[in-house]
Amino acid sequence: MSPRGKPLSFKASRVRHRFIAACIPNPARLLRTLVLPLKYIFGIQIVVKGKENLRTKKPFVLVLNHQTSLDILVMMEILPRRCVPIAKKEILYMGTFGLACWLSGVIFIDRKRREESIGTLTEVAHSLHKDNLRVLIFPEGTRNHGDSMLPFKRGAFQLAVKAQVPIIPVVLSSYNSFYNRKEKRFTPGKMIIQILPEVETLGLGPDNVPKLTEQVRDSMLSTYQGISGMTNGASH
Repeated sequence: MSPRGKPLSFKASRVRHRFIAACIPNPARLLRTLVLPLKYIFGIQIVVKGKENLRTKKPFVLVLNHQTSLDILVMMEILPRRCVPIAKKEILYMGTFGLACWLSGVIFIDRKRREESIGTLTEVAHSLHKDNLRVLIFPEGTRNHGDSMLPFKRGAFQLAVKAQVPIIPVVLSSYNSFYNRKEKRFTPGKMIIQILPEVETLGLGPDNVPKLTEQVRDSMLSTYQGISGMTNGASH
């Protein structure tokens, strides 16, 4: 982020990331070290299923459903190496959480500046193969407080198609078994992270993006309902 509050370009974000890496050898590892103990403090049991679907050395786009700021804790459980999260710029202003995201190398985009956002995603697409990067995006675009999923924005899918890299959907079960949103209160509970098989984009073009977006959302929503039922059933 620039001093004027304007999101940095992808290249500028990479420069910032290199600077941070020079000061902090592994910022993502540091963030993981700071964040993961919270699950023990709050009594959250996190079960990860489908880990084998992330055992690939090629670039890909990782898409996760978005519920609350707790997603940063869950994200750290499965964040692959050489993975660059992309998030809306508003997160930067969320106090310690925003600072933690900035330190971990998150690329912030301003959704109100459509052309700049597209430019950033284009730069990322070009770098996926060149630098063998992975990208993490929350396609709902904003936190979802309901028991379903919001409509998916197409940016993540346009990026995957442009770069011709697969999409790996990751589904986070409902937090209802351990977190009361109204009271902002935690109780011991369980959640499941389900990593689904990759969805190939090779040979797809811009016209295929709407169908691809809905296809991935449908599979994630079906999985979300299934695993959330398992955790809620296990709650007190």
